[in-house]
Amino acid sequence: MMIIVCQKCDTRLQVDEAKVPSRPFVVRCPKCHSSMDSESPGPVLAQSATALGGSPATGEHRFERPTPAPLFEPEQQAPVPAAGAAADRLVELFASLINQPTATGRKLPYARPTWDQRKALVCVPEDSRESVARSLAANGYQVFVANDAGQAVDRMRENVLDVVLLDPRFDPVEQGPVFVTREVNILRPAQRRRLFFVLLSPTLRTMDAHAAFLNNVNAIINVSEIDELPSLLERRVREYNELYKDFNATLGLQAL
Repeated sequence: MMIIVCQKCDTRLQVDEAKVPSRPFVVRCPKCHSSMDSESPGPVLAQSATALGGSPATGEHRFERPTPAPLFEPEQQAPVPAAGAAADRLVELFASLINQPTATGRKLPYARPTWDQRKALVCVPEDSRESVARSLAANGYQVFVANDAGQAVDRMRENVLDVVLLDPRFDPVEQGPVFVTREVNILRPAQRRRLFFVLLSPTLRTMDAHAAFLNNVNAIINVSEIDELPSLLERRVREYNELYKDFNATLGLQAL
């Protein structure tokens, strides 16, 4: 897939390489209607969200190997009992069974199986990274912790995440919130629906739907209630899955 970036509004247009002519061509930006040259100077990565403002995720480092946010691994984890493993396998088999097409060809909706851990990216200040990561890992999440904007963006570009948690105080030197938010905003609608974006705010009210809409996030959780993060997140994700239940069933997608 070829990506062309508008030089005026930074809109990214994906073009099927099989349909790209061998000679240079020009297309019109669907957002600002300016001309987009297929041979605009500089690599695509230099025109992406993190290139703006001299972010360390690109700039002079854009030719180096990506450094995505590492997987959080608690020092002490209780071993999973054999009975628990057997139960998880049973759930897996049951989930695959009820996901078979019906007589009408339509797949039945089903909840996300417990063995399939949600993948969460934590973008919060250093003083709260450990506690947030531990609370999510203890509640069945596979957690990635970003130390800076570069790690956050590199992990998000792998398109394997289910949840992104962002604190506006994350990596202020490199404008972390700006680049994390832009990586979410440039997702295609189908990708955006499969990503649950949470704002951990020191000022906004928990589960304020109006504030969430204005900030283009799926949920807001006040940092004063961070101890209740797993339960609050689980409730909001459950509501989100209920909202898209029929839509996901039609497309044969499991719940987040």
